[in-house]
Amino acid sequence: MTITLYNTATRRKEAFEPLDPENVRMYVCGPTVYDRAHLGNARPVLVFDVLYRLLRHTYGADHVTYVRNFTDVDDKINATALARKEAGAPGTIEELVRERSDETIGWYHADMDALGTLRPNAEPRATEYIDQMVAMISQLIADGFAYENDGHVLFRVRKYAEYGALSGRSVDDMIAGARVEVAPYKEDPMDFVLWKPSTDELPGWGSPWGRGRPGWHIECSAMAHDLLGAEFDIHGGGNDLQFPHHENEIAQSRCAGHGFAKVWMHNEMLQVEGKKMSKSLGNFFTVRDLLEKGVPGEVIRFVMLSTHYRKPMDWTEKKRAEAEKTLMGWLNTLQKHGFSSKMVERLRDMDRWNGDPEFMGALGNDLNTPGALARLHVLSKAHTAEGLAPMAHALDTLGLVSDWDLLDLSPSQNDEMEDWIVVAIDRLLEERSSARAEKNWAEADRLRDVLNVIGVQVTDIGGSATWLPGPDFDPSKLEALL
Repeated sequence: MTITLYNTATRRKEAFEPLDPENVRMYVCGPTVYDRAHLGNARPVLVFDVLYRLLRHTYGADHVTYVRNFTDVDDKINATALARKEAGAPGTIEELVRERSDETIGWYHADMDALGTLRPNAEPRATEYIDQMVAMISQLIADGFAYENDGHVLFRVRKYAEYGALSGRSVDDMIAGARVEVAPYKEDPMDFVLWKPSTDELPGWGSPWGRGRPGWHIECSAMAHDLLGAEFDIHGGGNDLQFPHHENEIAQSRCAGHGFAKVWMHNEMLQVEGKKMSKSLGNFFTVRDLLEKGVPGEVIRFVMLSTHYRKPMDWTEKKRAEAEKTLMGWLNTLQKHGFSSKMVERLRDMDRWNGDPEFMGALGNDLNTPGALARLHVLSKAHTAEGLAPMAHALDTLGLVSDWDLLDLSPSQNDEMEDWIVVAIDRLLEERSSARAEKNWAEADRLRDVLNVIGVQVTDIGGSATWLPGPDFDPSKLEALL
């Protein structure tokens, strides 16, 4: 299938053509692990999880490499580690930073797993790639793109002529319209830090410029190069990272001789009830807060995917309630028809798992998840296992079913009588269709009358029929009429 993606770097949608179809590579900027992930942090995770699934579907799971990093060099992490050390916790500051990072990464994994996301192929930590960062910085200095001053190493922004192309800004406009640090060790206010010194009480690593730690931007360039090579297919993240983070990544990587990312993708930000999420407004909450309030991870995912990734997302209680009702209805329908891990495997073996073309077309059109969900509403109208197979595949592709054997359904919609009723009504519809095809109108009318007495609403479209229980639906009449 053809995949088109909006490339921030070119400001247009383009047909995606991987550098190597046997090795499709994607890098996404991950979290700074100082605390729980808030709801806004989850949006890029979900967006690029869907893209990862689409790429795996298209090129094969063994031919896609997805890297998402953890930033574990950060002042907030340091502050927590220092507080623990002052409280008497054993270990060096580096060990306490590692302990805190282990803790928060564990939380992050648990929360993102609950949203049905697949783990990336690699999740590098910045602290594990210090040597690669030092090597890259040394090369930039040797080539004249960076300089050392007073224990700091800085990148010469004006040495890279295309600086600002991604975000659409000029260097002079940036200086005029933004607050930039004017420091005595900078040649130019726009130069950014690649390495900075550490005091004895802060984490630090040895380098040619003294004990210190890397700046934020160099992390991703070094890790992406080490894990994906000098050039790779897709780089993603939130649009708040376009400048300065991604702009700086491009500058330092290109000046180091790396082609870096071919396609740049950015998701829009999240609001809550029409307002920016803020602790002062009382509308700030984490993914864990929602999960502990009983909101299923699949429902959080559904609400997020209901808005296109390049549009602002507004989380509302109304959307949550509607998403939960719709999703539970779909999953109940699938369980009534026997969908389980065994059923899914059987469909895969029968080559019935390739997907609905309209659904896959929507998803391949720049991750049009709202369009994909709209198609799911149509697919859900089928009332046979065969007819519902494309719907099951669509839910699986969107990550809305975490375990086919653990669908969270009410017992009233999952007893033996319900299954028998569905099978019986499906059979009546099939007999009615056969009678109509044979122009046996008397038999077709009799079967129609049976369905009317039960309270079944039948819809005939394009020679096929689907049904829904009407307001007077009474399955107790079914057995007596047959």
